[in-house]
Amino acid sequence: MSKLGNLGARLHRGEISYDFVGKRKIWYGVSILITITAIVGLAVRGLNMGIDFQGGAVFTTSKTSVSVAQAETFAKEASGHEAVVQKLGTGGLRIQIAGMDTAKSDTTKVKLAKDMKVDPESINSDLVGPSWGDEIANKAWEGLGIFMVLVVIYLAIAFEWRMAVAALVALIHDITITTGIYALVGFEVTPGTIIGLLTILGYSLYDTVVVFDSLKEQTKDITKQTRFTYSDIANHSINGTLVRSINTTVVALLPVAGLLFIGGGFLGAGTLNDISLSLFVGLAAGAYSSIFIATPLVADLKEAEPQMKALRKRVLAKRAQAATEEEMAEARVGGSGEPEDAPAVVGPRNQPASRNNRGGRGKPSGKRR
Repeated sequence: MSKLGNLGARLHRGEISYDFVGKRKIWYGVSILITITAIVGLAVRGLNMGIDFQGGAVFTTSKTSVSVAQAETFAKEASGHEAVVQKLGTGGLRIQIAGMDTAKSDTTKVKLAKDMKVDPESINSDLVGPSWGDEIANKAWEGLGIFMVLVVIYLAIAFEWRMAVAALVALIHDITITTGIYALVGFEVTPGTIIGLLTILGYSLYDTVVVFDSLKEQTKDITKQTRFTYSDIANHSINGTLVRSINTTVVALLPVAGLLFIGGGFLGAGTLNDISLSLFVGLAAGAYSSIFIATPLVADLKEAEPQMKALRKRVLAKRAQAATEEEMAEARVGGSGEPEDAPAVVGPRNQPASRNNRGGRGKPSGKRR
């Protein structure tokens, strides 16, 4: 068995463990810090919404020697708006200009062709109206809202409402971090980004449900025993599924990292960035929230119940009693030996024992009186 497999088996059996639940305040603090950073990024920089949401024009050129930087300058001069330019595999350019109407797109196309010294007929233009962009954005929010509602309903039925609340908090945590990263990095938000967000929510929910299922199984008749609190069992559930969650996340992250860093970075396929970044950040955030946020939050909510408070009191009292008995046993074992200043053992009539232990059957010297 590999070292990782052996570690997973020992974690599952409870031979070793890490106190995730006990250190939950640290994880809450880390998540709050990351979330605040993401919110600040959204507030300061905002999202770079694509033309599918804002409306605008997309110009596609044939193979050209004009660089991306030059094309951005030409497009800004021709339209008066910032442009997003991407190099295509055919050698052409894809120029996106948001906030442009039909009348202005024709003049912009002619001006671009003149600056780039190409035939205007070799430039294809596609327009997206603002109403279409608004409709796409509304549909995206509706889809996200429906997904959240269905998740809460399912978890409340399959498990309980506390687990549903914890899972919902974890999902909002993942969405906030991912959108904050988009704002800080400046990547364009497209329909592919929304697809990526919905996908990573599914991965995050999968890891969370795995832990919740183990927790539900192990907490059956929990109040009938006095060995473990709810938090103890929750921590064991996390440790028991930890290696599985890590393996699942790593296997999912590897191809996504290839899309993001190799496809979008080295090969210049910028169209992959919109979906690959959301997948990469979301998968990592989902694995984190499943382990460090969702289950500890469930433990907090459950420990607030009266019966769990009573169970915790009984468990702690039993542990304190066991510790006291152990200390008393150690004290008895430590005091069973003879003290260092104990008197020497004496034989009959207070004579030294050495005189009675000599070889033979000799009598002590001297007459009896």
